[in-house]
Amino acid sequence: MTRASRAGSRGEHMADSTIDKNTAKEDATKAPKAPKRGLGTPVWIIICVVALVAGVLCGHFLLGKGAASASGETTISDSELDNAIATYTYNGTSHDITAREVLEQNGSLENQANDDGTYNVPSADDVLSYARNAVVLEDANAQGISVTDDDVSQYAQNTLGTDDFATIGSNYGLDEDATKSLLHDAAVIKKLRDSVVTTTVPDQPTAPTAPSDGNEDTTSADYAQYIINLAGDEWDSENNTWARTDGSYYSALSTYSISNDSASYAAAEQAYYVAYSNYSTAASQASSEWTTYVNTLLSKTSIQISSMTV
Repeated sequence: MTRASRAGSRGEHMADSTIDKNTAKEDATKAPKAPKRGLGTPVWIIICVVALVAGVLCGHFLLGKGAASASGETTISDSELDNAIATYTYNGTSHDITAREVLEQNGSLENQANDDGTYNVPSADDVLSYARNAVVLEDANAQGISVTDDDVSQYAQNTLGTDDFATIGSNYGLDEDATKSLLHDAAVIKKLRDSVVTTTVPDQPTAPTAPSDGNEDTTSADYAQYIINLAGDEWDSENNTWARTDGSYYSALSTYSISNDSASYAAAEQAYYVAYSNYSTAASQASSEWTTYVNTLLSKTSIQISSMTV
């Protein structure tokens, strides 16, 4: 098992996909007034673009068929950490997964030790998570996808707002090297995803600022500019009117009084609904593309797990 595979599986446990959470179910009149930020900790955002296998794992699973010596146990000793607890086969090649590798995806071993010095046997879900990430990373490696230290730092800055690996790792009981390794693999998977997904996802829109008095009919040049920026080529600034009448913004805003210099908060809010619906639809399409790609990889994978511990 490569270091990349080990760190990649840790990455998914520090991840969730903001893309997958934004579905296309909202129409232009039902988008939230202001999308709330997710949990502020990196646990939900470190591989927000990865969305490794949020859906179905299309591989084949054989649980409890003697893949490892931990079968029948709920805890293991320090001397058993490097024993295999599962084996996955991808493209005809088998790879053992040790208890140490799976445990380390959740943080340091020290933080997971029981009072008597033993460790809980990793859950089947954690083992599957590890194997899924390993397969995706193996595919990226086969395609020659790599990242530089600068790429990793930039990825950390973009997702976490800092590239101080020691500080990031301290939140999860990981040392600096383990954190950097995790982020390295996260950046690799992002690069793979970017090469796979063809749908262009616009930036998630920001809701307009509501007037202080709460009056939705309040007008301002700022609201007008907000709408014009979102409408793009649907608005003709030179002629101070709609450039066309077949667009989604015109459909939602045609009954409002809008000019280059003035529009109401209510109109700006409707424009936001349209923008959020467009964003949500594109994000859902991108997520579907990625999930299909990953599940195609996983359909070539089988795994044996020695325990169904939860």
